[in-house]
Amino acid sequence: MKPYVLQKLPLKEVNWELLIPLIGKANRAIAYYDGVLNGVPDPAILLSPLTTQEGVLSSKMEGTQATLGEVLKFEAGEEQKQESKKLDINEILNYRKALYHAEEELKTRPFSLNLLKELHDILLDSVRGRDKGRGQFRTTQNYIGRLGTPIEQADFVPPDPMFLIEHLDNWEKYYHADRPDPLVQLAIVHAQFEIIHPFNDGNGRLGRILVPIFLYEKKLLSRPMFYLSGYFEEHRDEYISRLRAIGKEDDAWDQWIRFFLKAIDEQSHANADKAQSIMALYKGLKARVIELTHSRYAVPILDQMFERPIFTSAQLVFSSDAKPGRATITNFFRPLIKAGILDVAMEGSGRRPRILVLSELMDICESKKTPLR
Repeated sequence: MKPYVLQKLPLKEVNWELLIPLIGKANRAIAYYDGVLNGVPDPAILLSPLTTQEGVLSSKMEGTQATLGEVLKFEAGEEQKQESKKLDINEILNYRKALYHAEEELKTRPFSLNLLKELHDILLDSVRGRDKGRGQFRTTQNYIGRLGTPIEQADFVPPDPMFLIEHLDNWEKYYHADRPDPLVQLAIVHAQFEIIHPFNDGNGRLGRILVPIFLYEKKLLSRPMFYLSGYFEEHRDEYISRLRAIGKEDDAWDQWIRFFLKAIDEQSHANADKAQSIMALYKGLKARVIELTHSRYAVPILDQMFERPIFTSAQLVFSSDAKPGRATITNFFRPLIKAGILDVAMEGSGRRPRILVLSELMDICESKKTPLR
């Protein structure tokens, strides 16, 4: 099987007339979601579990098995005995770190191939693939196929590494170009990246990280918080087949763009529903927690419970001049457990603290479709 012969960007054969209805719907949907996002008091805190769940679903597409609950319990100190599960969890945590790093860097510099390599370096830090040219573009021919399959029987062989820098230069210029519609541009950016497959490992996850980064840099979103992997995971077979058809079928680019725009449309509404459900839960619990605890720490602790819905009291952070004592914290959680607001995931033992769960928030984050409260 020969390496893929890449088509230079911009594409000349996009059927805009066919795409116009979907373009309109997708742009309205993402504008609606951004409006919801702007209404979240502190999205970095309240939507933090959704960002972690995005890492869970994106990594799941590459074969990891860890759940959001397992990731958060691991962060809360629960021992994970399976080495493979530890690696899964670290891949997910790296996904989140890479996304946060991108957001910080984009405040002071535009997206670039150097930033792309930095994100890859973070993504593969201390996990599977760390020895496969971490943070460096590939210099050898890679391919996609079942484990042990020779290149002759590969499902896909990316472009020859001899032309890789040329392809990436063209891709980067297209990323920053002014195009008729940024969502169509993003569909092409994502697909072309996956086709180029510029790294030896981690291309799928990195390609999906590019989605919120692009939306943020193009100012379609006020924060790089867009969770598309849920749709891709649910429509995994179509996602892969649409990408693989590019270059083989005459209308493959149009069909891929249609699929991508539909994904943006549907996932914008799903993201908005979850964000609104989280805000509604927060507002409802704020009043209840204040009423149940009569504590001046009620709101600061509630904020941290939403940022990290599986936690230990030892993970709570307070300013040094207003830090509550251990007894105060223990008494704070007692009525919340009794009222069913918090569940005990693991009892404390010796020096190991008890792990608590805000189960209602976990249910929202892990569900595919969340009704508004």
